[in-house]
Amino acid sequence: MNTTGHIQLPPGGPVPLPHPPADPSVADLSQAAVAVLLIGPAGAGKTTVARHWADRRRVPTAHISLDDVREWVRSGFANPQSGWNENSEAQYRLARRTCGFAARNFLANGISCILDDAVFPDRPVVGLGGWKRHVGPGLLPVVVLPGLEIVLERNAARSGNRRLSDEEVARIHGRMAGWYGSGLPIIDNSTHDVETTARMLDEVVTRSIASPPSW
Repeated sequence: MNTTGHIQLPPGGPVPLPHPPADPSVADLSQAAVAVLLIGPAGAGKTTVARHWADRRRVPTAHISLDDVREWVRSGFANPQSGWNENSEAQYRLARRTCGFAARNFLANGISCILDDAVFPDRPVVGLGGWKRHVGPGLLPVVVLPGLEIVLERNAARSGNRRLSDEEVARIHGRMAGWYGSGLPIIDNSTHDVETTARMLDEVVTRSIASPPSW
């Protein structure tokens, strides 16, 4: 059966490439239905920015955090902080596939979405390729990468298993620097508050719709 209650759910196929408007100078791209992937290290503020951006869009928009979905597993949760192994990788893959399914179905029902994940440029197993397979070629990746001092400061304010050691934060941040030169849009929010960063994200998404990045 393909219904929930009285509401029929359209099948969520791969999100296609966005269609650039005929005249970008007059089009209101803030109302476009989009799927955005916000990339950044722990402490970059990507989840906070993603929520703020989703809350204030002029069209229905959902926020999907891969970390939140991973932590749906309670008993038997494979915490990557205890070491990356086949169990943590399997749970990551499952969470990413679940996020992709949710994103496709939100878009099929006219709801934009923004996903966030710490995607490494040098690790294909948890790279952009998987997101593209699960969401579709229309996914718009954007990197949020503040300076190391800022990331360390923000990480120190976190609690529970979301807080990492300074050494781990520095290691992740260093690997994230590989996004420079990748062709993906990068936002350095070292000196910007959440609202300003979300506004910058809006501008980046608008440019990406008008001229989708090649990735």
